[in-house]
Amino acid sequence: MLFRHRTGKFDLSQRTLLIGIVNVTPDSFSDGGKFLDPESAIAHGVELVAQGADVLDVGGESTRPGAQPVSEEEELRRVLPVIEGLRAKTSAPISVDTYKAKVAARAIEAGASIVNDISSFRLDPAMAEVVRDCRVGVMLMHMQGTPQTMQTNPRYDDVVREVREFLQERVGFAMGRGIDFESIMIDPGIGFGKTLEHNFQLLRGLAEFQSIGRPVLVGTSRKSLIARTVGDDLASRDWGTAATVAHAIARGAHAVRVHNVGLCRQVARMTDAVLYS
Repeated sequence: MLFRHRTGKFDLSQRTLLIGIVNVTPDSFSDGGKFLDPESAIAHGVELVAQGADVLDVGGESTRPGAQPVSEEEELRRVLPVIEGLRAKTSAPISVDTYKAKVAARAIEAGASIVNDISSFRLDPAMAEVVRDCRVGVMLMHMQGTPQTMQTNPRYDDVVREVREFLQERVGFAMGRGIDFESIMIDPGIGFGKTLEHNFQLLRGLAEFQSIGRPVLVGTSRKSLIARTVGDDLASRDWGTAATVAHAIARGAHAVRVHNVGLCRQVARMTDAVLYS
């Protein structure tokens, strides 16, 4: 299965894509403020590539539950120097984690080749045109509500079916706006408008997303479902993440978005070997 982006493509038929997280925010749930300085964020991204990251996902606005939005100007001030610096120091494709079309457009000018839109074009309808016109890859995620409201009593009759149908519709929407089918990746949105049990049901039901025909991205890294299950300290969150990464790949995930790339690279390589060698 191919995933195309602005500067190349990945063949994900027999290997898992590792997406390293570069948070440039003061309030991220995991490492808020740690890489707010551009030079620190750039150095961190370079290190993630050295650990095995295939893609670097740069975000300038926290989307943890209850997080408050930031202005376009502030988001750009945070991410542009980092994207420019990473583009100069690594050949790894860069993704910009934003739902704002103007931020995405400027980030692409600075060197991003993928857009990671948690709203799947719903919060800023102009985003679809930016993705189409710039010919970048796009990650479309399911989220119930917004980051401010998503954890206020999320409800589903059948979470796997409803999330799958949503993503199927969003892929159709993207293609209807002229976006290439092979440039789309889908993400069920673990932790975005889901209870603990909803998250576990999605992880158990990942194989059902194969019917959409696009690579499936799973992002569990250090999230609350892990902290609530195995402990809130960093080591517990990372080992819990590793377990969910192995499970997700075995159930059909093509890509994982993680903080601890070195650990998850070993997990992905071993799981890929079991599945495909």
